[in-house]
Amino acid sequence: MNKWQQRFNQPEYVFGKEANEFIQEAAKRFTIGPNVLAVAEGEGRNAVFLAEQGCNVKIWDFAQSGLDKAQALAEEKGVQLKTKVQDLQEAEWPSEEYDSIICVFGHFSPELRKRTLEGIRHALKPGGLFVTEVYAKEQIDYGTGGPKELSYLYELADFEVFSDWKHLHFEKKEVVREEGKGHSGLSCVIQFAGMK
Repeated sequence: MNKWQQRFNQPEYVFGKEANEFIQEAAKRFTIGPNVLAVAEGEGRNAVFLAEQGCNVKIWDFAQSGLDKAQALAEEKGVQLKTKVQDLQEAEWPSEEYDSIICVFGHFSPELRKRTLEGIRHALKPGGLFVTEVYAKEQIDYGTGGPKELSYLYELADFEVFSDWKHLHFEKKEVVREEGKGHSGLSCVIQFAGMK
């Protein structure tokens, strides 16, 4: 059983049921949709929020227990999601299929991070939008969420894969995140919204 399968295999939503604040802000500022892929989306809070905005959302996550909770949350909110158990190590990224892609606190080994970001670049349609909020390297000292392994945290240079895109928002900053028990308190994040 992978650690996420185990972590999500409980009634409580580890990161709460409300969408990440940056995703909510991005939905007001930019056009997200209509066909959205949510990568490493866990229990589905961001995907359900976007489905409530009228988007068709597909979730990829490694943990079936997370996807089951995402479906339960979608039913509770009266929306529909498509879900797929996806190990990103084995992902076959489609070519220019999605209008928007989101990835909220998707933390991976350096090799898988590079591969995933390149996959996102490949799978987004021209003119499409990628939105992400992730923990920066400095987060290791905050202790308010995220990996305890420094190499799993991001730096601005990781986003050079999108250097030729239009950067609508790209910032490293301190924010307060209260997202269930998983993220709680002052944090250091990188936020990126880019148009292909």
